[in-house]
Amino acid sequence: MKTAKEIAVMGVFVALLIGGQFVLSGIQGIEVVTVLITSFCFYFGLKRGIIVATAFSLLRCFIFGFFPQVITLYLVYYNLIAVVFGLIGKAFKKLLSIKKLIVVISATLFSTALFTVLDVGLTWVFYGLTENAVKVYFIASMPTLITQLICVMVTVALLFIPLLKVYKTIKLN
Repeated sequence: MKTAKEIAVMGVFVALLIGGQFVLSGIQGIEVVTVLITSFCFYFGLKRGIIVATAFSLLRCFIFGFFPQVITLYLVYYNLIAVVFGLIGKAFKKLLSIKKLIVVISATLFSTALFTVLDVGLTWVFYGLTENAVKVYFIASMPTLITQLICVMVTVALLFIPLLKVYKTIKLN
């Protein structure tokens, strides 16, 4: 059974993710959700990560709207993030060296590119786009993806380790 503190930590973290996404939503490609959720899943594990990822994916719809392809994208993508970074955190025993940080940065860059690929694929399926329309949609996504990759690389390189230090102060079970 979850403790009240554990539920509170996960709830506050979901609120932090939603707030971070909302505050930066007007600037294409600039975001903090990736560094926040990957570091959370890395430190607090797969199970808590899946709860946070699912809650975030569903609750963000109240701000940004309920679109079937976006709900699907977020539920698939962020739960995949929870699994991958929960397992990486377990494998690394929640400890990071420079070499391990490079692995984490590489994984976040790959997952960020995967988000765009999943978005294009789901938009294609949900809207029944032609092959040419999918190519145009993908090409139109490139400037945002490039900005997002740079943002993710910088935020993860600079904030991942400090976030782990903050998480260490939170004592759960």
